[in-house]
Amino acid sequence: MRRTIPAHPFRTMRLFLPPSPPSLPFRAPPLLKLAKPLSHSCPFSLTKVLTPLTVVPAAAYTPYPVSTPATHLKLFGSFVARCISSSSVNSAHTLEWNEPVSCSEVVVEADAGGVDVEVDARSSIPVRAYFFSTSVDLRGLVEQNKPNFIPPTSRMTNYVVLKFGNLSCTNELGACLSGSDCGYMVVFHYGSIVLFNVPEHEVDGYLKIVERHASGLLPEMRKDEYEVREKPTLSTWMEGGLDYIMLQYLNIDGIRTIGSVLGQSIALDYYVRQVDGMVAEFTDINRGMEKTGTFEMERKKLFQLVGKANSNLADVILKLGLFERSDIAWKNAKYAQIWEYLRDEFELTQRFASLDFKLKFVEHNIRFLQEILQNRKSDFLEWLIIILIGAEILISVYDILTRSAITKL
Repeated sequence: MRRTIPAHPFRTMRLFLPPSPPSLPFRAPPLLKLAKPLSHSCPFSLTKVLTPLTVVPAAAYTPYPVSTPATHLKLFGSFVARCISSSSVNSAHTLEWNEPVSCSEVVVEADAGGVDVEVDARSSIPVRAYFFSTSVDLRGLVEQNKPNFIPPTSRMTNYVVLKFGNLSCTNELGACLSGSDCGYMVVFHYGSIVLFNVPEHEVDGYLKIVERHASGLLPEMRKDEYEVREKPTLSTWMEGGLDYIMLQYLNIDGIRTIGSVLGQSIALDYYVRQVDGMVAEFTDINRGMEKTGTFEMERKKLFQLVGKANSNLADVILKLGLFERSDIAWKNAKYAQIWEYLRDEFELTQRFASLDFKLKFVEHNIRFLQEILQNRKSDFLEWLIIILIGAEILISVYDILTRSAITKL
């Protein structure tokens, strides 16, 4: 990903190019004027230089009659330029500004066809997911943050949405969230927190709001990041990319849908690691048995592992609701498309299948060790019965001998 700074509003721009070869179908005009100024940001100094990075042969394009400012822009669009502050560039290939201009940050990316595509950084909405506890009191959280609470639009009661920042700004149908001062926090009762449009330096403050109502705090917080991009001119409702999803707009229903998948994903990662720890523990036990032919484990410890495995599986299925479809996705096909895409993107089904396989491995080992411990207990009881029977026989023999001796006397 590259960042460029395109020039913005100006009145006159001169384009100096070497004489065009005879094969070119047109010659750039000496003077170009923009029909409409662009948005202001950081001002340039009086003289700035634009250097063409890539020159596309003009023969590849259909010639346009050079008559209007808009036509001039189309012709000038054959150049991909990067805004730099330098005066050491050959004047034969430079664009010179006559008046102060301004600029804003633009992200330049290469699409699948190798063409540089400019994306305004303000259209990007950062999404951050956190998991640092196993339970959150949603009722208490809402009571202390009533002005920020957004009433639910579905029957789902395992999460709440809080709005921060400029509470007067609306995010209705078609309204863009990017570039606004509004931030959203989706909190789930199983401990996941998903933040939308919240700067990184403000994250700790939002997490402390939830921490007051959380229980089962974890020694290590888990974190995941994602990105939502808004593009009102997008030809389709949504478009996926590498670690981001592009939408025409992001509203409350979109926040709920995206937040539900990210919350499940970050929580599932925690439970997968819990099961991985149990698998590692049983692996060590099996290796010890391979070397010594026996193992040392208290019955209580084994029962603890059984309870841990069962509770992890129950939490994933019941608390996370991993197989429950979002109500919003049921009602609207657009959000169903987002829900299905993100579940596939984060591989929730595959990860649960892997978790289930590991739990079956743990279950098999637990059953095997339980049988061994049960056999040990049975052997002990059998030996105890043998000893008692032997003791009874000895007592009986002693009693018989004693009575015989008395009788002889």
